[in-house]
Amino acid sequence: MAKHSVHDVTNNNKVVPHPYAFHVSGPRNLTTLNWRDLITSSWKDANYKRTVIACFIQAVYLLELDRQEKRTQENALAPNWWIPFKYKLKKTLIDERDGSIFGAILEWDQPAAFGDLVLIRPSGAPKAVLVLRGTLLKSPTMRRDIEDDLRFLAWESLKGSVRFKVALDALKSVCDAYGGSNVCIAGHSLGAGFALQVGKVLAKAGINVETHLFNPPSVSLAMSLRNIGEKAEFVWNRLKSMLPSSSEAQVNNDGDKASIERPKSWMPRLSSFGLKDADFGVEKWAPHLYVNNSDYICCYYNDPGGKGKEKIGDKENVGLINGQSAAKLFVVSKEKQKFLEAHGLEQWWSSDAELQQVINNSKLISMQLRSLYTPTPSKIVTHGKL
Repeated sequence: MAKHSVHDVTNNNKVVPHPYAFHVSGPRNLTTLNWRDLITSSWKDANYKRTVIACFIQAVYLLELDRQEKRTQENALAPNWWIPFKYKLKKTLIDERDGSIFGAILEWDQPAAFGDLVLIRPSGAPKAVLVLRGTLLKSPTMRRDIEDDLRFLAWESLKGSVRFKVALDALKSVCDAYGGSNVCIAGHSLGAGFALQVGKVLAKAGINVETHLFNPPSVSLAMSLRNIGEKAEFVWNRLKSMLPSSSEAQVNNDGDKASIERPKSWMPRLSSFGLKDADFGVEKWAPHLYVNNSDYICCYYNDPGGKGKEKIGDKENVGLINGQSAAKLFVVSKEKQKFLEAHGLEQWWSSDAELQQVINNSKLISMQLRSLYTPTPSKIVTHGKL
């Protein structure tokens, strides 16, 4: 019997490549790491970095498919999505509810890099990458994936999920081992939702991890209700502004006038504690968001909330919250794309990707990251030395 390639399947006695094999659906014209990367690192190229990280996420999808289809180490599909980039599998993240693989930690593989005369890790290449997959519509894991999808849809939070704690513990572990500046976290779809919220937890603690979010979920019932509440508040404030103003003072029982104290925000008083320009450890955390306007799951991240948006070519795109960097937004704008194509991962390593950076005026991003830039009372006391 003929022995087929680990990526081949038979069809009517013909050997055809597996559609998920790296050499079939992976990136084309990929730069292979070599000694030249010691001088000019490929990882300094934003397109190369995006391509590699998207491939790492694809590997996590395939790790679960390899498990479900009982592939062995000899014919597994997943390893070929990280081996060309000189990384190795350090650990898989398991959902204890169904035993499925939803994430993985990949480490720089220096012994493998020696083979191509890459004597040290190239500048910009992370020592470790935590990657999280999205929903996989296969019966062994579909139930738990959709359960977390619905969790986000209802509450816009994934903290109640088993996967959140596992991912957070894994990220803390690699940050402790290598330092936050040498670690990267990335996810696609549901996995991007986990990556954003896990990265946000560490950012609050002052650990800024490079974060890449592909097709992150942007629609939830909680967000819709919040938007309704904001609109109602706006209407109410407009209505109050049209009503005659009430007296600014009233006479107390002793005949003296006492000013009526109106509710005020405590934020303007921060300057009295020396906090106007205080560093809360998160100003440098700027997650990268990759969205497609034809993908209704993530397209609202590109909604400026009534403000205009402007293309900025090759300049770095940084959104601002209170003057501080919030996120870097990259958008694919192709016409007549079907949803599955627009939400797919393959577009992010495609050689014909029509990717643009836009000035980030996204109200949704501001809402997602608002708590990072709003000091808690405990931080006020600490910085104010009260």
